[in-house]
Amino acid sequence: MKFQVLDIIPHLKNPLTGDIVSTADRLNQVVETARRAEALGFDSFSVGERHAGEFISSSPTTVLAAIAAVTDRIRLQSGVTVLAVLDPVRVAEDYATIDQLSRGRLELVIGKGNEVLQYPLFGLDLADQWDLLAEKYGLLRRLWREEDVTWSGRFRAPLIEPTTTTPRPFAGPPRIWHGSATTLTSAALAAKWGDPLFTANAIQPRENYRVLIDHYREEYERHGHDPKQQYLGSGSGAGGVFIADTTQEAIRQFGPVYEALTANRNVPGNNSPFRDIQHAVAEGPALVGSPEQVTDKIL
Repeated sequence: MKFQVLDIIPHLKNPLTGDIVSTADRLNQVVETARRAEALGFDSFSVGERHAGEFISSSPTTVLAAIAAVTDRIRLQSGVTVLAVLDPVRVAEDYATIDQLSRGRLELVIGKGNEVLQYPLFGLDLADQWDLLAEKYGLLRRLWREEDVTWSGRFRAPLIEPTTTTPRPFAGPPRIWHGSATTLTSAALAAKWGDPLFTANAIQPRENYRVLIDHYREEYERHGHDPKQQYLGSGSGAGGVFIADTTQEAIRQFGPVYEALTANRNVPGNNSPFRDIQHAVAEGPALVGSPEQVTDKIL
């Protein structure tokens, strides 16, 4: 089992005081958190990508490059790269550059994203989100595995002349995960290619994520892949992580913050059904409690 820190870089007011740090300070917090995560022995650090709402993670490659400069061991990951709205050629170039800067520490997590406003922002139709993701992933795979690629598809101008993206990845194609928050389609795409699956485990009851994982495993075998090669990851979701000496103390300290954040949040498709801390701890993904309780929940 490996452990990761993920930051999708929300830029929000403190729900209890109303204070907010500057954009520069918030971005530098992410870099410093990654440095500390490495010092504490975490296996990887992941930076999200959002292009709408109260987030400042529109350029995760820039943040990951800054992290690469102050770390030596920890693996660097996107979470998720919203490939459905991006150009696969640019994604191949940008993330291969980070892979080179970090000397092979990059892993990519791709997805369609769960922010509906990003599609019109990039001039795309939300109804095409799954087709966009599947087509663009097919091209990205080829760009990282082949040279002199020619290609044509529905959503992007064809590559008529043989194309080799540069730089090339540090030591062969980085591992690519597929992120899934609520739908079976991303899990099925991961299974089709024999790729690993990362379940967000964010705003749904845990049973819903079990359905995703079961579907992935069934599809993985149906496509003829060795079940022993399956690789799965799971987040702790919007509930976050807060540990104290006792569960009661953790709830007492973190409960007001969690409930204020939840009460102030109204983002279609991203609202947690767990409106109070007790509900979030008992039935949701929140890792809040004593060390023993949090350990038991993870296992």
